[in-house]
Amino acid sequence: MTPAEIDAIIERAERAAPGDLAGTGFWRAVAAVKGDPALVETYADRIAAIDDRAFGAWALVRVPLGPGTAVMGAVVLVGVVFLAAAFPLGAPWDGLALLAGMGALAVSTHGLGHLAVGALCGIRFTGWFIGRGRPQPGVKIDYGSYLRTPPRCRAWMHAAGALVTKVVPVVAFGIGVAAAAPTWALAILAAVTVLQIVTDVTLSTRSGDWKKFRREMRYVSGT
Repeated sequence: MTPAEIDAIIERAERAAPGDLAGTGFWRAVAAVKGDPALVETYADRIAAIDDRAFGAWALVRVPLGPGTAVMGAVVLVGVVFLAAAFPLGAPWDGLALLAGMGALAVSTHGLGHLAVGALCGIRFTGWFIGRGRPQPGVKIDYGSYLRTPPRCRAWMHAAGALVTKVVPVVAFGIGVAAAAPTWALAILAAVTVLQIVTDVTLSTRSGDWKKFRREMRYVSGT
């Protein structure tokens, strides 16, 4: 794609945003820009502005980064408290506490995983959100900083959320075994672990974090 073609697409997307970008060729132009550092410097800020305007029309709820991160951190602490409570509580409360702790950590640590790895790579974030058709809280990247970050870092930022989500039920299962939690609770945790692996293989590689991981790794290999 030539710079002139990219210019035409960016201008078309700027006129369309915050409406539907479908048909503008915007993401095709973004893919072309990613492959050329000189194009990144030319277009990163304009792409970020278009992305943020379109995202604002899609997101149902947006929360500033600081307050949102504080809330997610508090949810993590609640999850840890519930997991710890599995030891002194008797059945069935120990099993319920175990599942509640796993749920709280699963909801909160996914976005925090993206945030932590992204921050280490130099990616900035603008806030937290809940989007249409996406009940799990997510963290919104600043697309300009994302484009200026090496593709390997971009890839592992995407993978971080998926990886931490897989670790949570495994850790909860281990805690449940140590706390002698009811078999039904351990069975649920095992089922959640298996279900997450299956959905990663069948869904996430097509439309989720692992698809984005593979997409960005192509820029590392140059394919």
